[in-house]
Amino acid sequence: MKYRKWARLAAGAVMVSLVLAACSGSGSSAEPDSGDMPGTGKTVKIAINPWVGYEADAAVVGHVLSEELGYTVEYPNLKEEIAWQGFGSGDVDVVIENWGHDDLKAKYIDGDKTAVLAGETGNIGYIGWYVPPWLAAEHPDILDWNNLNKYAQEFKTTESGDKGQFLAGDPSFVTNDKALVTNLNLDFEVVYSGSEAALIEAFRTAEEQKQWVIGYFYEPQWFLAQVPLKKVALPPYTDGCDADPEKVACDYPEYILDKIVSKKFADEGGAAYEVVRNFKWTNDDQNVVADYITNGGMTPEEAAAKWAADNEATWKTWLPAS
Repeated sequence: MKYRKWARLAAGAVMVSLVLAACSGSGSSAEPDSGDMPGTGKTVKIAINPWVGYEADAAVVGHVLSEELGYTVEYPNLKEEIAWQGFGSGDVDVVIENWGHDDLKAKYIDGDKTAVLAGETGNIGYIGWYVPPWLAAEHPDILDWNNLNKYAQEFKTTESGDKGQFLAGDPSFVTNDKALVTNLNLDFEVVYSGSEAALIEAFRTAEEQKQWVIGYFYEPQWFLAQVPLKKVALPPYTDGCDADPEKVACDYPEYILDKIVSKKFADEGGAAYEVVRNFKWTNDDQNVVADYITNGGMTPEEAAAKWAADNEATWKTWLPAS
């Protein structure tokens, strides 16, 4: 995910199977004749980036497109930068939750002109360094980055060698963490957990067993309602402080999350494009659906259908004007 300074994303990802949305049961009171629906016989491709909040966005938008307008929705699983490459090839119509990516906007919107902005999602994104609540309670000064070296040896693991371990997530997430460790002269080694799920499990275990863990985390994220991680104060963000990826020595900015679509989809997507453009909800909305998926035993389609049944007034504002 995100930021005015963008670390390199993992490349070489390939498209995996496209999964057709097969949602049943919508919040509408009557199901229209599919032959009269504007999406009949048409397909929308919404890329899935590897975190559950994104998946929640995509599932709900896909549910509305399929159940209310008759579109077939496909969900190619792709890392962030690879998804943007799909705009030009026709493999991707929509990136439904974008965290900044000024570099990709410059390349694909301003340069190649294969993508366009499609408005904000309504979500506010926050990224930073976090520790489990027990650690902040017992050592409150750890929430100031100036004191991290004091505790570095407590965070040592077999992966970090003779330095403290800083736990990152999926290698494809955009982060400033390696530059921050270097430029703030911290005695830490960045170690990748490999996924959002592994990052969550590490923090959960750290809280339950009072283990020393410091790592990358973000909001919106359902897990924070279960384990309220405590944010470490890094040097305050100022405009442009992360302009040079190698020299970043400041905190992450606040992110106004937005949507990116292919130029072709914006021009020819009709009712589907209008739904994507109109899609807007809150961090709480996203966390509810993400929690259904992660902890409620629901498929994304089931989670989206449940949210839609409970929030008809919200999603109806996304539909094209009649």
